[in-house]
Amino acid sequence: MLIDEELTLKKLEVFLAFMRTGNLARAASELQTSNVSVHRAIHSLENALRCPLFKHEGRNLTPLESAYVLEERAQKLVQDVVESVRLTREAAGFSAERFKLGALYSLTVKTVPQLIMGLKLRRSELNIDLILGSNIDLLYKLKNMEVDAILVSLDDSVSDPDCEQLPLFSDDIFLATPADSPFAQEREVDLAAVRDATFITLTQGFATHQDGVRVFKQAGFEPKVAMQVNDIFTLLSMVSSGVGYALLPGRIAAVYENRVKLIPLQARYRLQQHIGVVFLKAKERDPNLLALLAECRMYSRGS
Repeated sequence: MLIDEELTLKKLEVFLAFMRTGNLARAASELQTSNVSVHRAIHSLENALRCPLFKHEGRNLTPLESAYVLEERAQKLVQDVVESVRLTREAAGFSAERFKLGALYSLTVKTVPQLIMGLKLRRSELNIDLILGSNIDLLYKLKNMEVDAILVSLDDSVSDPDCEQLPLFSDDIFLATPADSPFAQEREVDLAAVRDATFITLTQGFATHQDGVRVFKQAGFEPKVAMQVNDIFTLLSMVSSGVGYALLPGRIAAVYENRVKLIPLQARYRLQQHIGVVFLKAKERDPNLLALLAECRMYSRGS
């Protein structure tokens, strides 16, 4: 081996502390150890290097030229190792300066902004990237470590043995109609009454698409789908323009609230989405993730 096994980073840190303080007692105090431990580490370091670093004058240690050379090199070495550890942890997504959060489009109305504000208060130095997509797309990104956590509907599509889930809130599914629709003033709607209407849906992979399939199946008919879109805001725009109806979660009620009405479904058709955060078990101790989870718990208590 090119490096003696007695030459350790810990001993270099002790040596550097002694060189900074110039005194065994002060070095020991800084390192929260004993004078004897500092002296032993320095002596062991000399043995590992196979050369003296200090001239021993009674209890005093006077640095030789070799000590100053080692001090300069060791400072850079320790800094490089610390930086290497930081970059390695960052590459693995642990306590990185950037946090990548995946979410459903519909959660950007209220949930995502509130969670991000809380996370920034907890970790002001953190830069947050928001990636939007469907349940299936976001789980794929999570498994491939392209995102650090995802806010999604907790259905079968995100059930994975490598992941943990934390529920946030539950949300009812409504019939979304234009404000001038004959159903807009109804207290609740029987889906059978709209079996001949035109519908707009999200594409497959979105939780709301799958929930719509279940509700229509329960109602006993296949909807006439005019078009499928890739985000809920485009879908809302189509509904507000009178292109068709849609089945949507209540959390988007504030969007186009004067142009789109959300009508409750009759009890026999009612369905809830359970929204929560999903993350990899392997990263459950990451400080950034722990901060997000703490904020999610606060959100769930207030929702």
